[in-house]
Amino acid sequence: MEAIRTDVDQGTDEATKVILKNVVKRKKKYDHYKSRHFISVYLTLGLAAVFLYYIYRTVLSPYSYSFYEMYEQFFVNPVNLLGTMILAAVYGSMLYFKKKMDKAEKEFHALRCEIVDRSKDLWKSESAWKNRHVVFQKMKDLYDINLFHENK
Repeated sequence: MEAIRTDVDQGTDEATKVILKNVVKRKKKYDHYKSRHFISVYLTLGLAAVFLYYIYRTVLSPYSYSFYEMYEQFFVNPVNLLGTMILAAVYGSMLYFKKKMDKAEKEFHALRCEIVDRSKDLWKSESAWKNRHVVFQKMKDLYDINLFHENK
């Protein structure tokens, strides 16, 4: 955050500094939920693979001669129910983090586009307008936030 203050002082007013801090805060929030979603996706896939292998080895392979026996053996063993519940919980967390990530991305993108649209209002003076590219470049380099264009 301190890097913004020292780099943004070149022709930016307090309102612009607050807006830039907010966009950095929203970017960090988006990155946080993006990493959590990434971890939850691979955790779900890994646990599903392990659980399906376990079901294959304990239920499907030994009792493949009868569907009724497979069905019965699946529900007799409490580990199968526990594994199903754990897998459902991890899948639910994956959906939760996806929802949070999408919401954070939408908020971040909306604020970023607002800065791009209102750049003439935020940098009103001629000297500030000529030096705004320095602020934009610092935001791009330090926080990977593109303020030059509305496109991602």
